[in-house]
Formats: sequence, C-alpha cells, structure tokens
Amino acid sequence: MQALVAACQSKACPGEVVAVISNRAQAGGVKWAQGQGIATEVIAHTDFASREAFDQALVKAIDRYSPDYVLLAGFMRILTPAFVEHYASRLVNIHPSLLPAFPGLHTHEQALAMGVQSHGCTVHFVTPVLDYGPIIAQGVVPVLANDTPDTLAARVLTVEHRVYPAVASWLAQSRVKLMPDQRVQVEGAPRRLFVSEQAQ
Repeated sequence: MQALVAACQSKACPGEVVAVISNRAQAGGVKWAQGQGIATEVIAHTDFASREAFDQALVKAIDRYSPDYVLLAGFMRILTPAFVEHYASRLVNIHPSLLPAFPGLHTHEQALAMGVQSHGCTVHFVTPVLDYGPIIAQGVVPVLANDTPDTLAARVLTVEHRVYPAVASWLAQSRVKLMPDQRVQVEGAPRRLFVSEQAQ
C-alpha cells in the first residue's frame, strides 16, 4: 500500500489513492496513511455476524469514495461472490507467488518445499475463486540454495514494489483491457513480466 501511495505522490502513477480501508485497527498502514493525509476507515470484521454482512458494510464504505479501482494490499480476507461481482473488472489483488502455482497461504514455504528455481508475485483481477483470475502482470525472482521463507519473502517483496505500482499506473491510464476470453492486454506493454536482476 505504501508503495502504491508513493508512486502516486511521485507522479510515477498518474492516479490518486482516495482512501485506505482496513478490517484491523492496529494495521500499521492505517496510521501511516493518516499521516499522509489520506482518508482512512476501519471496519472490523469481528463486529459482524457473517461474512456477507461485513462485505456489505465494506461495499458501502468503499462506494462513498467512488473509486475507479479497488486495489487489495495485504487484505487477508476471503471476499464473498457478491462483493467480487459488485467490483467486477475493478477489483485487483497481488499474490506472493507465480499464479496459478501456490495459491493460498505460506507461498514461500510451498515454493521452497517444491524446489522451484523461480518464485515471485502476481497482480490479477479478482474472481470469486481464491487467488485465481485474469493475470495483469507478474514479477520473478530466483530461489537461492540457502533461502529461508523469510529471505525469499524479502526478495519477492522488492519485485512486488515494482509490479503493483506499474499496474496501478496502467490502470490509471486506462491501458488495461480485459478481453472476452479473460486474458489481459495492456496497451504499450506486450510483455508484462518484471524480472529481478538476480534472475537474469
């Protein structure tokens, strides 16, 4: 989230983060965003009797800001189909693996356990299926022989901070097109792969 805000503030992304909404009051990003003068809201999921009721409240909060896109960043909640459909083709997530490999949690542990040689992140449109949806861009890093989940996560984070702001910029410029076959095209970016120098 901070990388997205920084990209907008530096004009690297010609968009604006109009609000930061979290389900956890203690999330460090909320206080940080307040310090940047960005509108913030906390909607605690524990205050609601069901996932559906929480998502309805979340929709109301988001829609007050009339965003063009909703970008998930560290939002660790499974969203209901109704929520996803409400923001169809406008809801974007980043996942710390090269989807479709390693959906869900503990992606770095999974990557190391499988012995893959490359790992990374995926920015994709959200669908009702968890960690599945049209891929907008990916970032690739090498997996080193002495990696731990923590060292691998840190390396992936560096490429995440390149990929997500770039995608946000494409979205702000209306360059991202979701095709009828559910593949993504980006005007002026035929290859949407970000590779770390170590992986080259």
